[in-house]
Amino acid sequence: FCYTPTAPSATELGVSIKIDVGEGEPIESALRRFKREVNKSGHLMELRHRRYFENSQEKKKRKVKEGRMRKRLERMQRRRMNNRT
Repeated sequence: FCYTPTAPSATELGVSIKIDVGEGEPIESALRRFKREVNKSGHLMELRHRRYFENSQEKKKRKVKEGRMRKRLERMQRRRMNNRT
């Protein structure tokens, strides 16, 4: 199962995510792997942000906000790991 676009236009993102389906592998597990790869690539988030025009100030604010959230999650995970031991 491979998805590769032929010619992306100016409004499309060039997406090339390939999943090799093993012999006798259920399609459900291949779909699950495909969805995981799409989420990891970040294409869906990029499309969500490109849905409406976002000027540079809004983009900067969003990036700062995402960075704060990422740092917060990392701190929480570190605390959780320290409490386990």
